[in-house]
Amino acid sequence: MRGRKKKADPWRAEVHKAWETVTARPLFRVFHPYLHEDENLGPDTWAVISEDGDVFHHPARRAPAEEWAWVFAHLLLHLGFGHAEARSCAPADLGEVVARRWGERVHLPHPAYRAACCLAVDRFLGTLKIGRCPWPLPEPMPAEDELTLAERWRRLGLPAEVAPPGEPDFRIGTAEQSYTEQFAIGIADAATAALDEVGGVAGQDGTRREQKPWERALGWFVSSYPLLGALAAGMKIVADAELARAWDISIAAVSAQAGEIYVNPLVSLSIEEWRFVLAHEMLHAALRHGERVAWREPYIWNVACDYVVNGWLVEMGVGEMPEGLLHDQSLRGMSAEAVYDQIVTDLRRLRKLATLRGRGLGDVMDRPLGQGGCVDLDEYYRNALCQGLAYHQAAGRGLVPAGLEQEIRALDQPPLPWDAALARWFDEHFTPMERRRSYARASRRQAATPHIPRPGWVQPEERVRHATFGVVLDTSGSMDVKLLGKALGAIASYATARDVPRARVVFCDAAAYDAGYLPVEEIAGKVRVRGRGGTVLQPGITLLERAGDFPPDGPILVITDGMCDVVRIRREHAFLVPAGAGLPFRPRGPVFRMS
Repeated sequence: MRGRKKKADPWRAEVHKAWETVTARPLFRVFHPYLHEDENLGPDTWAVISEDGDVFHHPARRAPAEEWAWVFAHLLLHLGFGHAEARSCAPADLGEVVARRWGERVHLPHPAYRAACCLAVDRFLGTLKIGRCPWPLPEPMPAEDELTLAERWRRLGLPAEVAPPGEPDFRIGTAEQSYTEQFAIGIADAATAALDEVGGVAGQDGTRREQKPWERALGWFVSSYPLLGALAAGMKIVADAELARAWDISIAAVSAQAGEIYVNPLVSLSIEEWRFVLAHEMLHAALRHGERVAWREPYIWNVACDYVVNGWLVEMGVGEMPEGLLHDQSLRGMSAEAVYDQIVTDLRRLRKLATLRGRGLGDVMDRPLGQGGCVDLDEYYRNALCQGLAYHQAAGRGLVPAGLEQEIRALDQPPLPWDAALARWFDEHFTPMERRRSYARASRRQAATPHIPRPGWVQPEERVRHATFGVVLDTSGSMDVKLLGKALGAIASYATARDVPRARVVFCDAAAYDAGYLPVEEIAGKVRVRGRGGTVLQPGITLLERAGDFPPDGPILVITDGMCDVVRIRREHAFLVPAGAGLPFRPRGPVFRMS
């Protein structure tokens, strides 16, 4: 008849119920197995597992979910114990070759080896309390390991009471893939889940209390996720409803300086969602997003970092992203700086977007809300992330997005100090004049051999145009005199070492003052810091670019505290600013930050 629904098979439902029960356990979840039906299996065979991890069950066998759960767990344990790997067994344990796939030889296990492996698996399953065993087990159970039992039964014969029915339920392959490492991870995950379920944490009165979901999520990183485990061990969660209300924290925020993550305890999220939230905030702190804002608008920079971090976490499958967070697949693979440049043009829409702290608020706090602090934060976060990445890759815990790994590798190579970076800039633009030796000018003779004449160093006889550079110097009252002296001293020493005798100097505060060409060692003596504010640098830049006696390829070095106008420079240039200072525009040339 038309319209009649096909009646559901209750026995097939029992199979899938058992499969979901087994694969949901942390012990087996790491295998990512697949379930298939196979009508070609023998009538006495429940199911078999391939050396690749695929499970095939007989669709006509009827049994309750408890028995199927035992069967499926039994098969997956064969993988975890390494029974399907040729390198884990003796050559005598390899039975008949049954197939050749992709150049591999696939063996059936020797009957003695198969019986020993099945006995070891059932003995372990008896301690897990998963389902019910559908076949009789020997009493008492032998205590020896698989290899010992297999070797004994090959010599003395296989007892009938331990011979499993049906065809062999696993195959032995020669592939390099190993499931034993994944099984070790599954054991760790299962132990962590058990402790989280029954352990709790100790209160101040010594009693045990149930862990909050964010505490359990943080503990998961320490025990099971080495990439962020070192960070999680050093972070403190502050769950204070009054603090969250006072600072308008909708879900969470982070202070890298204090090493604290502030969560709103009134928010209801699952454990998986809390894992995502905590990983999000830890990456903000570890990648120093608060320190990297530079000249950018802080909230828009925070939004750009959110897009990048959320994309990484979704790609890695860390927890579950709460609804409403910032995620755009079209921004995948882009850096935070590139995302900022792309989204900054639509300010009206950006003000409506929400971070974990709330709409229009950044979840990267520029200062701690509570007490505490960290010593040498850059080194701490750098070491925690780099060590976590090494453990993560060594343990085979999955792939890391290329962008995240690139940023962690960059943290492992800290930037050069400002003076070394400035010296490299001089090296790029000025080549020291090559000197040579000549007998036209005698050298000081060695006392041991005064009768041997030696050539001395001489400058080239031909006329050579000396290289020079321009200096636009902010002399407003906001400039730090000591820091300015340090900068000018560094410039003088680097210029002298590269045979640059003079530099074209322009002083700027509210107007530009052309000081002409000055010997590099005398620039500091000519500086007079004036008590005005609001430096206007563009006239000084324009003066140098239009000067007829200034070479067209001469670079310009701008020294300012950042409290200046927007400048446009149409030639090679660099900025020398105090550490922590920002520029009111996007610089095109390198920026050296004096500490």
